[in-house]
Amino acid sequence: MSGPVTFTLDGREVEAQEGETIWTVAKRTGTMIPHLCHLDQPGYRPDGNCRACMVEIEGERVLAASCIRRPTEGMVVDTAGDRSRKAREMVFELLAADMPAREASPDDKAQFWTWMDRMGVKQNRRYAEGPHEPAQDQGDQHGHSHASQIPLRDVTHPAMAVNLDACIRCGLCVRACREVQVNDVIGMGERGDHALPIFDFADPMGDSTCVACGECVQACPTGALFEKSLMDEDWRTREVEPDRYVDSVCPYCGVGCQTRVAVKDDRIVQVDGRDGPANENRLCVKGRFGYDYVMSPERLTKPLVRRDDAPKRGDIRVDPLNPWDVFREATWEEAMERAAGGLGSIRDTHGGGALSGFGSAKGSNEEAYLFQKLVRAGFGTNNVDHCTRLCHASSVAALMEGVGSGAVSAPFGAVDDADCVIIIGARPNQNHPVAATYFKQAAKRGTKLIVIDPRGQEMNRFAEYALQFKPGTDVALLNAMLNVIVEEKLYDQQYVQAHVDGFEALAAKVRDFPPEAMEAVCGIDAQTIREVARLYAKSERSIIFWGMGISQHVHGTDNSRCLIALALITGHIGRPGTGLHPLRGQNNVQGASDAGLIPMYFADYKSVENPDVRGMYEDAWGRQLDPQRGLTVVEIMDAVMEGEIRGMYVMGENPAMSDPDQTHAREALAKLDCLVVQDIFLTETAWHADVVLPASAHAEKLGTYTNTNREVQIGRPAIPLPGEARQDLGIIIDLANRLGLDWRYDGPAEVYEEMRALMPSLDNISWSRVEREGAVTYPAKAEDMPGEAIIFTDGFPTKDGRGKLVPADLVPPDELPDAEYPFVLTTGRLLEHWHTGAMTRRAKALDAIEPEAQAMLHPRDLTRLGLAAGDAVTVMTRRGEISMIARADRDVPEGMVFTPFCWVEAPANVLTNPKLDPYGKIPEFKVCAARVERADA
Repeated sequence: MSGPVTFTLDGREVEAQEGETIWTVAKRTGTMIPHLCHLDQPGYRPDGNCRACMVEIEGERVLAASCIRRPTEGMVVDTAGDRSRKAREMVFELLAADMPAREASPDDKAQFWTWMDRMGVKQNRRYAEGPHEPAQDQGDQHGHSHASQIPLRDVTHPAMAVNLDACIRCGLCVRACREVQVNDVIGMGERGDHALPIFDFADPMGDSTCVACGECVQACPTGALFEKSLMDEDWRTREVEPDRYVDSVCPYCGVGCQTRVAVKDDRIVQVDGRDGPANENRLCVKGRFGYDYVMSPERLTKPLVRRDDAPKRGDIRVDPLNPWDVFREATWEEAMERAAGGLGSIRDTHGGGALSGFGSAKGSNEEAYLFQKLVRAGFGTNNVDHCTRLCHASSVAALMEGVGSGAVSAPFGAVDDADCVIIIGARPNQNHPVAATYFKQAAKRGTKLIVIDPRGQEMNRFAEYALQFKPGTDVALLNAMLNVIVEEKLYDQQYVQAHVDGFEALAAKVRDFPPEAMEAVCGIDAQTIREVARLYAKSERSIIFWGMGISQHVHGTDNSRCLIALALITGHIGRPGTGLHPLRGQNNVQGASDAGLIPMYFADYKSVENPDVRGMYEDAWGRQLDPQRGLTVVEIMDAVMEGEIRGMYVMGENPAMSDPDQTHAREALAKLDCLVVQDIFLTETAWHADVVLPASAHAEKLGTYTNTNREVQIGRPAIPLPGEARQDLGIIIDLANRLGLDWRYDGPAEVYEEMRALMPSLDNISWSRVEREGAVTYPAKAEDMPGEAIIFTDGFPTKDGRGKLVPADLVPPDELPDAEYPFVLTTGRLLEHWHTGAMTRRAKALDAIEPEAQAMLHPRDLTRLGLAAGDAVTVMTRRGEISMIARADRDVPEGMVFTPFCWVEAPANVLTNPKLDPYGKIPEFKVCAARVERADA
């Protein structure tokens, strides 16, 4: 079909647009045709194998599957006649005959049974070969069919149950896994009527390479694949029926997946994906199965104050379920008076500079805005920061310097328009799994993917080039690529002349970095460097994504400067399929930074040292404000040790786990005269607190969140607060008023509108619009116009509208391996665990999948050390040591040890180097020297 066609549907003349099927036209015009193997959601192609959507076409001998049949001009289609109706009813009756009785099926509310009800079809046994018996468990937790060796029953996975006696072989789970999430775990095993879905090579689901995204569960029309959280204790049938559903957003990474939260008796029992702009219904294991932390027995439900006989120590450990040797319960009045009194006394005696505040990238935009407002207006200091300092601070520093904005120039969905994609220093399969699905889909369509990372990763399987370079040599590799582009004149001369400054200085610098000279430095052969540079520069549309492998170095800002230079000199920015995108880590790190939760900027990255900007805020807030930029996270800890900072207010951050050189950080926390911690758990940071305030989890609050794509979205409360816990926003306001500020806010909407009045980036994005639309991209030119996904189309938000190139030189990591510490230690995250583990270690399914601390080493390194996978090892650096289990991992290069920083029992940041990037003030988490030994028995 080329262009629109007109045809007759059930006696009505209708028009079909190009690409539409009979089924989609019928739905659009108000007729719902039954369907099972076709899922009417983004990413799913119709398959036509279940025959549940058959319709009659005039002049044709056989019925047609409406989900795959496209109409032609003049076609006459009947969806409701006896022939098609009876054929569809027969399909359902035959399928039902081979399934358990509805009351014994895994999900009696599944789409299959819903259609049976709508069609008036009753389940009977007239087509069954014999009485249907449910699959029986065997010793290995599997039941087998008589004719097939494929297990019918599999409950080995912590979060999902497999009951294939309810499977109708529609293939939706296969398409969900292979085509939507692109994980390639599920396939069909055996043939004919013996065929059933299998995991890998018919492995148990719990032992397979399944990443537990749950896409198959969300797609399954019968419940053959189903969430255990909704089932009985044997995981055979559904026993939980939610009493309400709440539309919200995911609390984990910066992708910002929209969710549908199912609630029963004020407890979350299920989370599904919604069709949001960033996820199109998809979720990862954390978003789908990591929700139960909010119902953990470790939740704080009453305020706590430190006992008078519990002195502070940097090495203290407190049991969250039995903290009574250190803390006692208090009333809210006592706790707030102690908090305000302690902080206020320090301010009044030593000045505002003796106070500091760490806000949260997990909280809402409104909370971030009020938190930094409290620190600036109530404490009288700019010593306010959050975890952006530990992830993309160097990226933001380089972006502000080069293009005048710290936000991404294009969403990750721009890969759909790209010809070439660079992913460098990022592991999206683990850290941004839903974004990774778009990268994998693009690669399968033919987009050239270049993956650059010292460690191997799953994304390499889809890459045209996978460059596994030496740790800490990013500038050598990137400058060599710039050298090729400049020397071979592959840059866009017209774009540079019109939009870019500093080209001559950059060209002079990179002449000293020919690939042949850098080959030995970075470990990538010169020819590959040349081919990659040419592919990026010559492609019509190229885009760069990067993560904390770029930013968490003493040369992190220089790394980002090189990436910015690649985009600017080739003109690969400001057009669809092009741009610069630092993949943001936390769910609201973009929004918190935008709202001014950083020590050198007010909201929208306006300098605190600019008198005009400061004057605007003084007028708005009615307070004189500190004219000097504040200290960053690590600098604050150093200032505590030097006696300059005496008080700290921490909301939703866990610096005792996330800061480098953790022993030093915990000693600093213990030294404070007053530490107030506001959180949902008694975190490692709270162990050192004077006052602990029980706060609200993401699922208990209303607010907006801004994801990595610059999409402002709304999160809604799904369950009530536990015990005496309070809303974070209310706690901030209460503390502010006790410190002398007269704040009166009637909820988050009013806070948002005040914030918006000070943030041009939020022009035309009112609270009511976000509530109405669910997600709005900034900037937006008008209230009735969509936001601009692609920015910098005609220049940059700099003083002269031009981008700025800043050449970078080679700066080695602060600490390199030597004879005493021969390994490179690098840290990061796992798919199943987030950041410091405060949430995910308390999520049962996630902790069951990855329950113990581990050090990943190459198998040959294990052999050289006389170790085997599963042995206990001790990893040591100049700052400390931790012990954990060794895991063999071929993605880790020889000479490197990788450990996640989520394990409280083996905290990786005891080991890491606090040396800072001089511009972004970010610590060097990615490289330090280490030694690995067998742990003492």
